[in-house]
Amino acid sequence: ILDSMNTVLMGSLQHCCCQLPKMGDTWAQLPWPGPPHPSMLLISLLLAAGLMHSDAGTSCPVLCTCRNQVVDCSSQRLFSVPPDLPMDTRNLSLAHNRITAVPPGYLTCYMELRVLDLRNNSLMELPQGLFLHAKRLVHLDLSYNNFSHVPADMFQEAHGLVHIDLSHNPWLRRVHPHAFQGLVQLRDLDLSYGGLAFLSLEALEDLPGLVTLQIGGNPWVCGCTMEPLLKWLRNRIQRCTADSQLAECRGPPEVEGAPLFSLTEESFKACHLTLTLDDYLFIAFVGFVVSIASVATNFLLGITANCCHRWSKASEEEEI
Repeated sequence: ILDSMNTVLMGSLQHCCCQLPKMGDTWAQLPWPGPPHPSMLLISLLLAAGLMHSDAGTSCPVLCTCRNQVVDCSSQRLFSVPPDLPMDTRNLSLAHNRITAVPPGYLTCYMELRVLDLRNNSLMELPQGLFLHAKRLVHLDLSYNNFSHVPADMFQEAHGLVHIDLSHNPWLRRVHPHAFQGLVQLRDLDLSYGGLAFLSLEALEDLPGLVTLQIGGNPWVCGCTMEPLLKWLRNRIQRCTADSQLAECRGPPEVEGAPLFSLTEESFKACHLTLTLDDYLFIAFVGFVVSIASVATNFLLGITANCCHRWSKASEEEEI
């Protein structure tokens, strides 16, 4: 019987592991009554574990609604994330609030989380290692925020992600080449309507499952550095029709306003021009001729100026 009770006790304690630290301070302040009877101690621990597990599994944050493992805290004018969530939360919506930061380790206890919606907040970054324990997260919405860059470790260990939405982050200027490293299941990536002028091919080529990439609405500079990415996109992405007309070049001037996907290998022909030995000799000869002409021109101008000066001086003497 004791073995069975110990098994139940350990199971209960595992479920409430994330809640125990919050009660440590209170327990430390209680007077110690002396060593209790072992059976009474076991019963007390079972009751405490049962109550804590029940509370952890059913409690719902203030201003949020909880139903069927879905926690909806959207449109509540929250300035911070709710501190406690049901342990079995699968779908968490914090959209349309005023949240400026997510504390480190916030998702540690919510291992069942599948969907996280943080759109339309004031986030500028996410803490390192936020998704270390969110192994089952598949959908992440970070649109309509204030991210300026996507660092290399932003999605660390979130290998189950299938959809990432980073659209409508107007200050987003840079995506690290290793930002999406390890996301082998990622199918949909939305980077539209940001401030991206360039995107490294290295950031995308290690995403074998990528099907849809939204990149319209960015100020793309369609210079020689963009050729590898465009070539990869034409050969890899299967569905870009919904986004192709929105992706336009903002520079250089000769292609300004042109649809990004309309550029062909001919558009980048100048990027592959190489100079031969004859070209270098011709350039050197032209440079030499121009230098001689410049010296001759300066010499003639000097003589002309000297003659004019003498003529002017002679005229003044005659008048006197």
